[in-house]
Amino acid sequence: MTIARLPLFPLNTVLFPGLVLPLNVFEQRYRALMRDLLKLDEDAPRRFVVVAIRDGHETAPSVPGLPDATALPERGPGAGFGGDPLAAFHSVGCVADAATIREKEDGGYEVLATGTTRVRLHSVDASGPYLTGECEELPEVQGEGAGALASGVVRAFRTYQKRLAGASERSLAGEQELPGEPSVLSYLVAAAAVLDTPAKQRLLEAPDTVSRLAAELKLLRAESAVIRSIPSLPAVDLTRQPMSQN
Repeated sequence: MTIARLPLFPLNTVLFPGLVLPLNVFEQRYRALMRDLLKLDEDAPRRFVVVAIRDGHETAPSVPGLPDATALPERGPGAGFGGDPLAAFHSVGCVADAATIREKEDGGYEVLATGTTRVRLHSVDASGPYLTGECEELPEVQGEGAGALASGVVRAFRTYQKRLAGASERSLAGEQELPGEPSVLSYLVAAAAVLDTPAKQRLLEAPDTVSRLAAELKLLRAESAVIRSIPSLPAVDLTRQPMSQN
């Protein structure tokens, strides 16, 4: 069991291994995190853990890109997460490796990171300028029958894409090639499907690739059936992706 203490970056969304995460960092606690990451040796990984915030917990009041000028938000690394920040977050997150951190004129940062490894969060420390946590790396286990399930998920995902595009009155561009490796496919589909945060979190927490693919196959078939039966759903409801302020 590998446990490491890593910085935490709570968001209202789920990051999956292999997926790219762009961030617009403006809060002081996360600016401090980016400054510390920039101090690391050039060859050292600039890692932090993205954890999804549980329903009912919100960060300090803000609007996209800017703090709320009319309110006096809490300050400090754990602001907005209650007396026990560990309870405010889902227990499984994803390590993000920041390939690009660019400071802006206003002191904020534009960050481009990639999800790498799933981790389980055991504790949260709010004593520093930003939250850190003890994180246990979770192994990638494929399981029996992943290849056959992956083929079924590819077919179901193609159907889902076509029906989603039709319901939102959008044309579907040429089919993108999906990865053949089952675990990579499972994370790509989990990220691409229009699901709420709890559903995506359950996929992230799946114990192995087979379990994740089986859950996705069930979800895709159910979602496709719903879209087919209700073709007049507003496009904005079908294509909205969860966004999180930091």
